[in-house]
Amino acid sequence: MQDVSKPKLTRRALTLFGTLIVIAGAGAAVSVGAEILTDRAAQTAPPAAAALTPVSVRPVVFEDGYTVTRRFLGQVEANADANLSFELGGRLAMLAAEEGVSITKGDIVARLDTALLEADADRLRASRTATLAQLDFAESRLVRATELLGDGFSSQETLDQARATRNELQARVAEIDASSKTVQINIEKSVLRAPFDGRVGTLTVEAGETLSAGQHVLSLIETSAPVVRVGLPLNLSPSMLETATIEIAGQSYQATLKQLRPDIDPLTRTRTALFALSTQTAPAFGQSATLLIPAPVAARGAWVAIDALQEGSGSTWTVLVVEDGIVRTAAVELLHAQSDRAFVRGSFREGAQLIQSGAHRVVPGQSVAILPAQEKDDA
Repeated sequence: MQDVSKPKLTRRALTLFGTLIVIAGAGAAVSVGAEILTDRAAQTAPPAAAALTPVSVRPVVFEDGYTVTRRFLGQVEANADANLSFELGGRLAMLAAEEGVSITKGDIVARLDTALLEADADRLRASRTATLAQLDFAESRLVRATELLGDGFSSQETLDQARATRNELQARVAEIDASSKTVQINIEKSVLRAPFDGRVGTLTVEAGETLSAGQHVLSLIETSAPVVRVGLPLNLSPSMLETATIEIAGQSYQATLKQLRPDIDPLTRTRTALFALSTQTAPAFGQSATLLIPAPVAARGAWVAIDALQEGSGSTWTVLVVEDGIVRTAAVELLHAQSDRAFVRGSFREGAQLIQSGAHRVVPGQSVAILPAQEKDDA
């Protein structure tokens, strides 16, 4: 058995020795290769440093407040809107207006049949003429009675009777004159005239109808001075309302406060204000209108571009500033936002270099290059 095991041990020893030689050769090859690569790397020029990312900045300027625009909904109304009617009843003889037409103050828009009134006026004129003739005769009798009483041929009673007759006829003439004046007034009231310049609205009658006193004939709308009625909160100062801007259908109008009612609407708990529009072309009445009132708000902060804001953790916002060429993060509180900018206050100092555009291209801690002013303008 000793002679059989000896060759096996010899083969194993040879195998182990060969393996060690292979491993040693591989290690030597790796070492030589690493030295060669190191020499080649030392002989190769190092790559150029990456260029710093250019950013556009502007200094933070603090302000003591900002202005917000408060909006209040109102409605366009006519300065005057009258429902015209006759004080007297009668047959409508003429209607000279049509819906939508413009008429001038004093124009005749309708007329009643005045045949009966004119006949009554003729009767009164004739009665006055007859009464005046009787009055002349009574005056003559009074003169004769006075003379006869002085001569002793007439009594005092005859004189008194002549004087009473004269006085009665004078009173009758005055009564006829008053009746004639009443008839003339009724004739004038049978003509319906426009009380102001405007346009005809609704017509509710037709020519030939018999109208009762006060029956609605037509509506007249004044178009020369439109107004806007707005309900305002009680805490709004009247001094803020002297001049205002009103938007109607996307168009802006300058307006001045016309009236501010002293009472409070029991339903809305607001005060009603009437604004006169400065325009030659009246908007459609009944349209919705928006009153714009600028209101200053006292707060210490700065304006930043909307693009400069980044959403932070939770509900906070951040902006990026450059300090010593390094991008830093500053937390801000959003106080007021507009379409292209926001008013904020935060942890930055006044004069800090705020990255106003391109903030998405850099990260906090990154080194950046600040663009010169000319390049910022060109950008």
